[in-house]
Amino acid sequence: MPTIDIDSAARDTAPRHRRTPTRVRPAGRLHRPLLWMVAAMAALMLVSVGGMITDDRILLGESVWLKPFKFGFAFMLYGFTLAWLLSLPHKGSRATWWLGTVFAITGFADVGFIAVQAARGTFSHFNNYSTDTVNSIGQQVFMSGVPGLFLANLIIALILSWQRIVDRPIARAIHAGLALAVAGMAIAYQMGYTGKQRVRDANGDIVELIAGHTVLDDAARSANMARDGMGGMPITHWSTIGGDLRVPHFVGLHGIQVLLLAAFALAWLAPRLPWLRTEHARAEVMGVLALGYAGMLSIVTWQAMRAQSLIHPDSATLAATGGLAAIMGLLLTVIYLRNRATEIDRADDPTQPLAAKSRLRTPGAQPLG
Repeated sequence: MPTIDIDSAARDTAPRHRRTPTRVRPAGRLHRPLLWMVAAMAALMLVSVGGMITDDRILLGESVWLKPFKFGFAFMLYGFTLAWLLSLPHKGSRATWWLGTVFAITGFADVGFIAVQAARGTFSHFNNYSTDTVNSIGQQVFMSGVPGLFLANLIIALILSWQRIVDRPIARAIHAGLALAVAGMAIAYQMGYTGKQRVRDANGDIVELIAGHTVLDDAARSANMARDGMGGMPITHWSTIGGDLRVPHFVGLHGIQVLLLAAFALAWLAPRLPWLRTEHARAEVMGVLALGYAGMLSIVTWQAMRAQSLIHPDSATLAATGGLAAIMGLLLTVIYLRNRATEIDRADDPTQPLAAKSRLRTPGAQPLG
């Protein structure tokens, strides 16, 4: 008669209690310091709208309150995205919580100085007015705050880049989006090499800016002309007379929102398009979209560095854009054909249950599982 090892069976059937790593925080709890920063940015946007309506002072052709509004919007959007991202369970959450806090504090300080300078009718970035005590203190805030923002975002990206904290399509959007944000922040450092310019603030005082956003050819740059206030586009005020490094800076920073929206759109389309039903297919599409977005960032950076306005592309820029679009179209077509063939094979597989075949062949049916 066979015998049973009671001790062994008890060991096999006994519930196993595993210690939950303390470095992983529960999902769903948004990063509170970042949410405080988001709330402050939303309040600044409201104040800035009121300022644009009631305050007629102009700085480089735009309301003194437009810059605080744009920075408030950008930090509100990115801060909320980062707060959501850090709420997902991941290894190293204790470190990322502190890095998110650093981002929130430095973001609040930097944008706060921008708002203070707007209220004073003068410049925040690149202002070399050394006899102005408030400006001198604010420039020290920038010198410490901007690297703080960059390094915090860089380390968060490095910590999360090796982790799959959600499904593959969204994970690819997060990894690529964080890398794009780091690249967008790094591009901003190139603004420091665009050359000096002498400008007039809203109070009528002449101020020297040690750098700017607009990239002109060497002759125009050496002329010390006020290039940032000339030929700006509506709303964004990006330059129309030369390259503008704010374009790739903007494109890089907000890549994560664009890619996450694309990932959510693919998940919504999956039950409606059979070839997108598998996670693998959606991850492949996200990889192509991330590659295309990185290519677009490279093109607008290259365009700006060649002193070329976004709305005045030359033949080289158009050729590069067309080539990128063609490559993306080809890759997406290959993914579509391969996954469509896979769905057809699954529908024709005699081993598949009849109900499963019906779901595979019915447009708009829910995916298996």
